[in-house]
Amino acid sequence: MLKLLRQKNGEGYVDVAIIVLVAMLCIALVVQVAPVFVVKNQLDTFASELIREAEITGRVGSETSSRANELKSQLGITPTISWSKTGRLQLDTDITVTCTMTVNIGLFGGFGSFLIELTARASGKSEVYWK
Repeated sequence: MLKLLRQKNGEGYVDVAIIVLVAMLCIALVVQVAPVFVVKNQLDTFASELIREAEITGRVGSETSSRANELKSQLGITPTISWSKTGRLQLDTDITVTCTMTVNIGLFGGFGSFLIELTARASGKSEVYWK
């Protein structure tokens, strides 16, 4: 019996099976985590588009709200938006927008699933002179 257990015939098949299993788990991990990077890129775009709208219009109000709604429908994300200032922005006034969003990384179903918070900040200066 000991002589039979010490034989190494077929050992390569077990190694190949383990390597294939590990490779498939790594590919599954990448497929689950890659969408988070896409959402982060969309969130950065969302913040930069909003700050540009505030710079052009010179205020944080109905224009920025309608642009935010338009971006939500285009990009398919619904972040929480917070502004450093609201209302009219005089020429050369600094403004900052912060967009936050919680994303679930669902690794392998319910196992290894946890939430992460993504944050995007953009800042600019008003380009409108209010009399």
